[in-house]
Amino acid sequence: MTIERHDHVVVASIDGARWDASISHDLIDAAEEMVEDRSIRAVVLRSTGTDFCTGIVDGFVPASVTPDPVSVWSRLRPPVVAAISGACLNVGFEMMLATDIVIAAPTSSYALDHLATDQLPCWGGTQRLCRAIRPAEATAMTLLSTQINADRAHQLGLVHAVIGDSNHLLDGLTVSAETVDEAALALALRLAERGPLALELAKEAVHRGAEMPLRAGLRLEGDLNHQLAATDDRAEGLQAFFDKRPPDFAGR
Repeated sequence: MTIERHDHVVVASIDGARWDASISHDLIDAAEEMVEDRSIRAVVLRSTGTDFCTGIVDGFVPASVTPDPVSVWSRLRPPVVAAISGACLNVGFEMMLATDIVIAAPTSSYALDHLATDQLPCWGGTQRLCRAIRPAEATAMTLLSTQINADRAHQLGLVHAVIGDSNHLLDGLTVSAETVDEAALALALRLAERGPLALELAKEAVHRGAEMPLRAGLRLEGDLNHQLAATDDRAEGLQAFFDKRPPDFAGR
């Protein structure tokens, strides 16, 4: 795995293809190094190969890796943008489900295919998938190891944008990019321009709130708003607005 810095953005690149214990531990180590780094405002997770993940190496038991890399990455404060090319299957698909925004190549494909080899997902795939899409679709993908293409993943909401002939990225946001990696980095750099505390708290509101009843979720949102209102970044954002200048957020 390689780690690159682009200002406040970290780009983490894995070898891709078939995952093994080495890739799993590299992912854990990278996340543990980033988890307390307040200078990081967005993260890109990508593969250097043709595929993101084609499955696991024979003999590798994902359940033997504790804590699993997906749970470690899900605890990162900054938003994580996944750049998916080629096949995104099995444990790689579970990892993708734990990221915040997914940018896909038009030739990418997706499947939770553990049952095809008499295994069960063990990095949260069954739980995150049924929360990301309709239960009927999640059941089919899990039980039948159904493989879907990028367009279908986009329709289901698993993928936020497919980078093809158009440079349009998400609704109302446009970047100039020829590849999925360029688009993911461009989006991460856009995110990094925002207040890091606001990004962190918004991510917390969405993820924690999704597991709560509406009334508790609304209370959480209110609490996080009060927390943000007391920060220096909130004051800087307001002052920059009145001064008609870009804000200079410090993350405190």
